[in-house]
Amino acid sequence: MRKLLNTLYVTTADSYLSLDGETVVVSQGETALGRIPLHNIEGIVYFGYKGASPALMGACAERGIDLTFLTPGGRFLARTCGPTRGNVVLRQTQLIWSCDPIHSAGLGRMFLIGKVYNSRWVIERTLRDHPQRVNKQLLLDAITRLKDTLADLEDGVSLDGLMGLEGSAAKAYFDVFNELILRNKEGFRFCGRSRRPPLDAVNAMLSLCYTLLYSDVASALETVGLDPCIGFLHQIRPGRKSLALDLIEELRAPLADRFVLSLINLGSIVPGDFQTKENGAVYLKDDARQKLLAAWQRHKQEQLTHPFLKEKIPWGLVPYAQAMLLARYMRGDLDAYPPFLWK
Repeated sequence: MRKLLNTLYVTTADSYLSLDGETVVVSQGETALGRIPLHNIEGIVYFGYKGASPALMGACAERGIDLTFLTPGGRFLARTCGPTRGNVVLRQTQLIWSCDPIHSAGLGRMFLIGKVYNSRWVIERTLRDHPQRVNKQLLLDAITRLKDTLADLEDGVSLDGLMGLEGSAAKAYFDVFNELILRNKEGFRFCGRSRRPPLDAVNAMLSLCYTLLYSDVASALETVGLDPCIGFLHQIRPGRKSLALDLIEELRAPLADRFVLSLINLGSIVPGDFQTKENGAVYLKDDARQKLLAAWQRHKQEQLTHPFLKEKIPWGLVPYAQAMLLARYMRGDLDAYPPFLWK
């Protein structure tokens, strides 16, 4: 259980939410894990299946407190809410901004600043921690290219220009990604991104972790009242959660890429954990996939200090923090959207 800004996140397994007077009670069996006064919160996000009492749901609806239900893994299930307190206006603003090239480019620029900054940080950390095990000049060249892209992003750039800068930054990053693999390099050789299907073990893990993160980001956007399908950098397309693709950009390197590298470099996943299909697609075997998913859930529980909020939160709540900050910016509560810049 964690209160982040004005939202209560309940992540304890097998917990149940109930109402005692004017207080939310989080229980596990006969044990009360925590009590939070209703007047202190604007929303409740519940990860689990046991649910909440009808009395609490009614009290939340009456007071305009959003109550959101997610699976333990973070997939959005449903949201109960009372009278509209700005979600319609928020989504209206989102749609208007999405149709406005200036607003779209402004937000797209912030998403990409986060993406490029965090990509550079992943490389810099490997160079700092393992200078004798990597091609130092190759990594330094990539860092310089990413720094140059950050400088270019400081200027006013159109949406087309932003997508061009994103492509060059991704190439600079993935051109040296193989250098970040320090163990079983033959079995985990990385020659570039391949998506549908993944053609090697590294891409198989990256694609799976990006899918997990994409689901978390989409759920986070639903939770704060934003429409995951109405994007800015990624424009609207039927069947695509464009805003989730926007927000995931700044989170790929610190959450997913770093996680995959740790699994490889610590020997948690080995080359024998993969199978190759007739069409050349490479996938994790069932037992290895379960091992990765368990490690992903543990990783999401690890703590960090959020660089903007200055609060300690689990990694798993970073998408929710960023979605909340995005909604606050669009409501006019913040002067600018602060991308996630991690060190």
